[in-house]
Formats: sequence, C-alpha cells, structure tokens
Amino acid sequence: MPEWQGKSKGTPLGYKIFIFICRTAGITPAYFLLRFVALYYFLFSPTSTRHIYQYFRQRHHWGKVKACLKVYRNYFVFGQTLLDKIVVMAGISNTFTYDFDGEENLHEMVRRGKGGILLSAHVGNWEAAGHLLRKLNTRINVVMFDGEHQRIKAYLDEVTGGRNFNVIGIKADMSHVYAIGDALRNNELICLHADRFLEGNKTKVKNFLDGQAKFPEGPFALATTFKVPVSIAFAFKESSTHYHFFGSQLLQQQEHEQKTDYTERLMETFVQELEQKVKLYPEQWFNYYKFWD
Repeated sequence: MPEWQGKSKGTPLGYKIFIFICRTAGITPAYFLLRFVALYYFLFSPTSTRHIYQYFRQRHHWGKVKACLKVYRNYFVFGQTLLDKIVVMAGISNTFTYDFDGEENLHEMVRRGKGGILLSAHVGNWEAAGHLLRKLNTRINVVMFDGEHQRIKAYLDEVTGGRNFNVIGIKADMSHVYAIGDALRNNELICLHADRFLEGNKTKVKNFLDGQAKFPEGPFALATTFKVPVSIAFAFKESSTHYHFFGSQLLQQQEHEQKTDYTERLMETFVQELEQKVKLYPEQWFNYYKFWD
C-alpha cells in the first residue's frame, strides 16, 4: 500500500533563505546552494532515497551506479522546480522560457463555455505552468490535499501574494465536489492530480512502467460525472530556464458510451500518457513513497 500521507517537507527558514538569495543575487546562486541541500537529502533521507532508487532500478532498469547518480539528480531537479515555482509566483525577475504543445486544446476547452478538467500528476512543475495559463482568460482551480505545514503555507502566501490560482481543498464531507461544480458552471478549469490517494480511497490497479500500481478512481469519476471536456496536461523542466507544457486533445464521453466505460477509457488514456512522459523525463518523477505494489 502506498505510504504517502498528504504532507510535504521543508521549513520556513529554508524557504526564506532561498527567496532572499533569488531576490538579491538571482536564481543561479540559489541553484548552487541547492546542490548541497540535494546532497543532504540523498544522504540523510533514507526512506525517500530508497523508493526513488528502486524506481530508477526497477522501472527504468538502470545499473546501480547510474541509479544512485540519478537519485541525487532527482533531488536537485525537484528543488529547482520548487524554487522556480516561487520565483514565478512571487514575480521575481527571471529568464524562464516556455514551449506549449496543445495550448490550442485548452483554448478550445474555454471556448466551449462549459468549463473543463485538466488531469495531471506529481511530475514536472505544474504550478509554474499554471501561472502562465492565465492567458486562457479564465480561472484555474487546483484540487489538492493541502499538506504543507501551516507556517510554510502562510509564509509562501505572504511572499507570493497568495497562489495565482484557486485551491480547492479535498474535504472529508465532500464539499469540494460542490466547489468543483460551481467553478465549472462559471466556465473555469479544474486541475486534478490523478496519481496519489490516501488510505480508504477507491483505486484501480493498472500496469504502469512494467509494474502494477494503484491509481485513484476519484479524479476520473469526477471528470465523468460533470460531463465536461478533459485534457491530460503536464509541464516539464527541460533546462535551467526552459519548460515544456503538454496538453492532450480533448476527451469527452461519446454518445451511447456507458459511464463506466468512459471512466475506464479516461484512466487508461491517462496512465498511458503519464508513462510516455515519465519515460521522456525520468528524473522528474516526484512521488517519494512506495508507488508500485
């Protein structure tokens, strides 16, 4: 069973140090400091290191030495994406550039006037790309488990002026479903991360990267319930200052297609798209727990 608990690591002091460096000296010196932080996690975070090492060994079939080097690289790139997100959201001067594949699909989604759902995962750097999707002229709502420590969250809200998109927190009383419905009726977009779940959630086992892994049914059931167009979207870091966004062609339930069949089709398409992108960007897999059975 996956061991993810809906929480993230980090301290307010750490964020303050890196934001200070970015604002006063630029992002390059901050990246340099990140190399030592990545080394710390590589050496002293045995649980996450073990799982990401097994990911490289068992899913990409790399040798022991290469897998070890890639674990360190994974930590370093993850730190970069966190910094990039803050830099973009806080309006700190930067030289980031972007490629957009499938941007027209999202514009078509907005044009239809019924709202839409973007299915994504904990890979790459969705939030940096989400900042740029403001050009769609509609609000983007991200449905998530808000696992950040409250002091960190408060500090990030202070330095960034709050997130530039609306966060819909997942609630035990299912009130987030009503918030999603309201947003879609306002022709807004909903981003659902469809790769993680907490204990007790309904899941289905899928073949993913030559192994059996559980995926949550909830995001796909929601997409089916609201009968709105769906796009599978990711954003990956391709260099220190360049990102690549991907938005798939729109998916929607066909006439006479049963709800269960459409839900299964959505899940299969998502898993295939995710597998394809993870093979292209293997270092940007950021699930640091036992993902495969």
